[in-house]
Amino acid sequence: MGAESGDDSIAVIDASDGEEHPRRRVAAEAVERELSMLFRRARRISLSLAAQIDPALEPAAYGTLALIADAGPLRGTELVEMLGLDKSTISRQIAQLVELDLVARVADPTDGRARLVRITEVGDRRLRGLRERRRQRLHEHFSTWSTDDLDELARLLPLLNEML
Repeated sequence: MGAESGDDSIAVIDASDGEEHPRRRVAAEAVERELSMLFRRARRISLSLAAQIDPALEPAAYGTLALIADAGPLRGTELVEMLGLDKSTISRQIAQLVELDLVARVADPTDGRARLVRITEVGDRRLRGLRERRRQRLHEHFSTWSTDDLDELARLLPLLNEML
């Protein structure tokens, strides 16, 4: 990408020569529109995913649960750092996840004074089931895409994730 304009919009300056090109601006604006739509849909999907784990689960806590499942037992401070949220937000999410029996606090084997948060059998079973259903739906949705298109999406998504 080229130079940034100072706001949250996508850069439209061509890095090769420092000039703005109309075609690049149109492409950047299309990407902005689609990202905005994607982020709105992602928020809506988070509501649905959280409710499928437990109707009382806050959508933001779903992401915390998934991270704990993927990364293994973690300290609260590690979650704060990894998610970029403040300590009180993480504490509230962990408390809810514990209350719903989705995670448990356990002693840290490397430091008896510290506590780790790990997924419970209940949380693991619900999350694995949800992920399997979601994977099946994605396979159905992508069934009409060519392998080349899927390869291209798989190639570009990590670049987008790094940028965001």
